[in-house]
Amino acid sequence: MKQLVTLLLALLIGLGLRLPAAAQTAATLRGTVADSLSGLPVAGVSVALQGQPGGTATDALGNFRLNGLAPGAYSLRIGALGYRAQTVPVTLAAGETQNLKLRAAATTLSLAEVTVSQPRDPNQSLAAISHIDQTLRPVNSAQDLLRLVPGLFIAQHAGGGKAEQIFLRGFDVDHGTDFAVSIDGLPVNMVSHAHGQGYADFHFVIPETVEQLKVYKGPYTARFGDFATAGAGEFSTKTRLEHSQVKLELGQFDTRRALVMLDLLGSGRHLLSKRPESAYVAAEYNFTNAYFDQPQHFKRFNGLAKYTGQLSERTSLTLLGSHFASRWDASGQIPERAVEDGSISRYGSIDPSEGGRTGRTNASAVLTTALPHDGVLRQQAYYSKYDFSLFSNFTFFLRDSVNGDEIEQTDDRHLFGYTATYDRDDQLGARQLHSTLGVGTRNDFSNLGLYAAVQRQRLGTTTEGKLYERNINAYLDETLNLTDRLTVNAAVRADFFTFDFRGQLANKDNNGDLDPLRGRVSHARVSPKLNLYYQLTPAVQLFARSGFGFHSNDARGVIRDANANVLPRALGSEIGSTFKPLPSLVVNAALWSLHLQDELVYVGDEAVVESTGPTQRYGVDVSLRYQLSRRLFLDGDFNYNHGRQLDAPAEANYIPLAPTFTSTGGLTYKAPRGLSGSLRYRHIDSRPANDDGSITARGYFLFDAVLAYTTPRFQIGATAENLLNVAWNQAQFATETRLRNETVPVDELHFTPGTPFYAKLNASIFF
Repeated sequence: MKQLVTLLLALLIGLGLRLPAAAQTAATLRGTVADSLSGLPVAGVSVALQGQPGGTATDALGNFRLNGLAPGAYSLRIGALGYRAQTVPVTLAAGETQNLKLRAAATTLSLAEVTVSQPRDPNQSLAAISHIDQTLRPVNSAQDLLRLVPGLFIAQHAGGGKAEQIFLRGFDVDHGTDFAVSIDGLPVNMVSHAHGQGYADFHFVIPETVEQLKVYKGPYTARFGDFATAGAGEFSTKTRLEHSQVKLELGQFDTRRALVMLDLLGSGRHLLSKRPESAYVAAEYNFTNAYFDQPQHFKRFNGLAKYTGQLSERTSLTLLGSHFASRWDASGQIPERAVEDGSISRYGSIDPSEGGRTGRTNASAVLTTALPHDGVLRQQAYYSKYDFSLFSNFTFFLRDSVNGDEIEQTDDRHLFGYTATYDRDDQLGARQLHSTLGVGTRNDFSNLGLYAAVQRQRLGTTTEGKLYERNINAYLDETLNLTDRLTVNAAVRADFFTFDFRGQLANKDNNGDLDPLRGRVSHARVSPKLNLYYQLTPAVQLFARSGFGFHSNDARGVIRDANANVLPRALGSEIGSTFKPLPSLVVNAALWSLHLQDELVYVGDEAVVESTGPTQRYGVDVSLRYQLSRRLFLDGDFNYNHGRQLDAPAEANYIPLAPTFTSTGGLTYKAPRGLSGSLRYRHIDSRPANDDGSITARGYFLFDAVLAYTTPRFQIGATAENLLNVAWNQAQFATETRLRNETVPVDELHFTPGTPFYAKLNASIFF
């Protein structure tokens, strides 16, 4: 391991060396690409000279640069998904530096315009897939946003109020232990959370405001640290609105939703002022009683305000503020035996007092500055105030035969963070070199509590205390075009953690009296990465990726157990290709493996962490997107996963709830005006729910549909989930429980029923 780190550091230092400049006769082409309507810069636009190898992409300020060009006449081609490709004639004289200001006009999606190379961010090989999905797939909720990640499945088991349970690459990620989520640079995962490590509640996001998703599978990207083992999803909201909008939705089960999005400055503001800028506000309100026998009384409010402006030609500023509040009742997980003997219906409840409330307020400022020598500095400071109170009953009357086993988990948190990245394009001889240096810190201050309860009234304290957890990190990432076809990306990341908990813990051997639980632990982790990309043809890119990652332990578990694994390491690798066998067909395929040093499971009703030891997973991911005609699109994701516990005996080495095969897909008719529609399916197979496979979590196959009619002034639509009204289990667990009338506990499958046939209507007005 030390030798590998040393080798990578040497490589990074070598790549960082700058060779003497090219001959004086070489020319340079520079420029900026901006949106033709808003005037704001467009990042990630592909820029290349036709007939010439290599190329680049615009940075965060829309800037690009091509160095070392021979004098002569060229055709410069720029293109990005969602924008019309254009070709610009350019003539360069010896030693000349020419500057261009280009405008990109939005257009309808065409897969023929998709390129399979990613010159600025090579690790994002799913970029084209993600943009296509964002454009085509219907998104009706924050949950649907997570489903945009190819191969990711979710399950909800608390009336829509809790964070979803996530499944990806053979992981039952719980609520986020091995998948990192962010929105506009704000981390979503909560460390040492009251309910689960890495808890990623995405419900504070208004789906209509999301503009882009970047998907990274595996621990191969240095920008991501904690929880990014199976992968990471970076979401970003819109910088401007094309129009203001009011939307109303009505559906079964007393479902109502209202949305307002207002453009505050107008799309033409940049034409009247010296500097382009945009600002908008958005708000939504949701209510539903859901399909359970006990009304869920689910309420949620989301509000967002965002400003983006050019302070100067070299500096842009983004300000964001949001607020989220939610309350709900829940039916919880129910045992199969209670449904089979008729004690409750499939949509019934053992303890209808479950439920909770949560809220989050965010503030963020991002300053992006173009520095001398073609460097770009991006700085972000953010703050979140988070509140959480959840009542659950996982085991019914197993521990307390009189009052029951209900618990309350609370989290009152302040989160402060800062990140800075310095990006620079340079030359290493005649080759393009892109360098990124990043630093950051995250600081969590929280009051955590776990209490025994009955009917939402506290009976006693299991544990409570004050948490302080800090992460300081830095990384260096270098991408070098070794040849016209071969690109190497090498990086190293360093993380330093401090875990501090000051509180108390119930003593089970002394009638529940409280003992002190206090301590402070520091730990560091170095994570090298090495990735190779080979452009076999303009339509075929091959890749081989490898890297170390990690997920952190819960602070209470670290303080409680001196032998606890603080930052279990993950080692991942994959080979694959992104290619276009036909001009309108994009395929991404990868054969991958991931070894986890220690798989940690947070036990919420005891506030302890259980170690299941090392695990090994491997699998195959295949995603395809095909444009059948100008308006008809076909898509499919197919994911096979195989995983086992390495230290467990062969007869009991299953990884509970880890899926072995998942697939999603659909047929979409997309028109800018008039009628559009989509028919979609999702499938997950049956899989072991416990170590020895004696209990099975049941798979399902579902169909959903969306229909819409759009004009420049209004849109009307309808959605239907579970078209065939299949009885399916959403969240599933193997749990030992005891009901009130039972004398001995039973270990069996417990589940939250999935949505039956569910229809909604919606209407929007644009202005």
